[in-house]
Amino acid sequence: MFRSHTCGELRLDHVGQEVTLAGWVHRRRDHGELIFLDLRDRYGLTQVVFDRVHAAAHQAAEEARSEYVLQVRGRVRARPAEAVNPHLATGGVELEALSVQLLNPARTPPLYIAQEGGEEESLRLKYRYLDLRRERMQRNLILRHRVIKFMRDFLDREGFLEIETPILIKSTPEGARDYLVPSRLHPGKFYALPQSPQQLKQLLMVAGYDRYFQIARCFRDEDQRSDRQPEFTQLDMELSFVEQEDVLTLLERLFTELCQSITPHKRLSTPFRRLTYAEAMERYGSDKPDLRYDLELVDLSDLLTETPFQLFRNALSAGGKIKGLRAPGCAGYSRKQLDELVEISRSGGASGMAWASLPADGGDIRSSFGKNLAPGELAAIVARMGGQPGDLLLLIADQPAIVAAGLDRLRREFATRLGLADPDELSFAWIVDFPMFDWNKDEGRWDAMHHPFTSPLDEDLHLLESDPGRARAKAYDLVLNGYEVGGGSIRIYRRDVQQKVFDLLGISRETAQMQFGHMLEAFEYGAPPHGGIAPGIDRIVMLLANEATIREVMAFPKTQQAVDLMTSAPSSVDERQLKDLHIRLR
Repeated sequence: MFRSHTCGELRLDHVGQEVTLAGWVHRRRDHGELIFLDLRDRYGLTQVVFDRVHAAAHQAAEEARSEYVLQVRGRVRARPAEAVNPHLATGGVELEALSVQLLNPARTPPLYIAQEGGEEESLRLKYRYLDLRRERMQRNLILRHRVIKFMRDFLDREGFLEIETPILIKSTPEGARDYLVPSRLHPGKFYALPQSPQQLKQLLMVAGYDRYFQIARCFRDEDQRSDRQPEFTQLDMELSFVEQEDVLTLLERLFTELCQSITPHKRLSTPFRRLTYAEAMERYGSDKPDLRYDLELVDLSDLLTETPFQLFRNALSAGGKIKGLRAPGCAGYSRKQLDELVEISRSGGASGMAWASLPADGGDIRSSFGKNLAPGELAAIVARMGGQPGDLLLLIADQPAIVAAGLDRLRREFATRLGLADPDELSFAWIVDFPMFDWNKDEGRWDAMHHPFTSPLDEDLHLLESDPGRARAKAYDLVLNGYEVGGGSIRIYRRDVQQKVFDLLGISRETAQMQFGHMLEAFEYGAPPHGGIAPGIDRIVMLLANEATIREVMAFPKTQQAVDLMTSAPSSVDERQLKDLHIRLR
């Protein structure tokens, strides 16, 4: 055997035993007569002592360097009391090396393995197989494994079947761009990699598999962000004969038990809060609000309908709103700091930001707009916003969506600056009653807010014909600490309703038949009421691990430009391959 034990296994119970370990040299300390090596594998570290008494082993230790792969046979002994390491699982013992075999030497690594080196992320991604040796990455991937295993075990107990769906499917655009795969056997035709198994899991419901799940790999050709990758993993689920409450209750139980089991050191707020989409946008400016802190937005529009300040009046007359955010204790901000806040608001589309500073000593209010207001309006704003001495009040006047986006960015910024978001708190919430449709001004048509298979609320079904913009969907998002971590809905299961939605979305009967004919036909063979959800595993693990990007919880991620620096993908291919696929580059 290469090893009888792992490098994280030995304890005082093993003292006196002769064992064999295999692993990488983590650290080396040469004291002449004695050489100490920390031998590492993914299970932990063991200190190995090389004494000149065992000359061959000592010689091998003299030549060993960081990341050499060694096999060590030795005798387990207790460490002296003063040498015990209480921070190491194996810290009570050490291995007296009797013989050593060099399995493989190693070049000097381009990054430190034994510590976080602070190097550029691009270097870590280029040498990802080395970065993955580090404790942080091992910890994150072990956490990911445990999360996925818990999900599988929980759903198995709940009567779900894990069913795999194809990776090569038909291209039926659902919002983001598809990754296309050319067919060699069918020239000019293409498969697509799935953005999600949405249609397939609905067809499984038609087939009678009433509780389905899958750890699904999905692909979207879209611009990258810290919480996005071109390929990602989700817990895909679908259930038959359920209403929205059934899905929400089941998922809330799943994540409550998961967090209590996997991350018991974190504080979990239960039951999960519920907000309608309209309420979330009104109070927080976002449909994925971070609820670990307050900082709610305040609507000031009704106070300023007659204001002489033209900028405010113009915004209101154009159908806009005036809303504000109170930043506690920030009245002393400098002009430079205020200018930074203006730029943050502009990143959400706002043309500018107004501010008022309430001195801590109770003196006169400093303001960028107060002189333009009518008597009493500034005092009314301060009172409405609950302003206290020492506070900074920030206002944006614009179209509702722009006001929401600008103040949402400012709210998140102040949470960071003021340390309001506790990393050890898990604040889940459900966002429900989303609008069924979004109006696309550029193309003059309705778009589905979620996807075209989402069912409208029963009481809003008549609005599909009379007032689609007011129709609400049986859609729900699960949010956690300011991120959407799962989206789902109760689905349409009747062909006539699905056809009506396609018509509203401007999908012609011919296009609907070509792209979704298989689903429309399936609905005529006894489709049950059904619904589901697809929580994103990458984002959930990222938040549980207190990481800033999902790249830190994926084994082999791509950059924000969707490039694999390790393998240099995407790459050119041989002209012969292109010819086989009937492709010519232009």
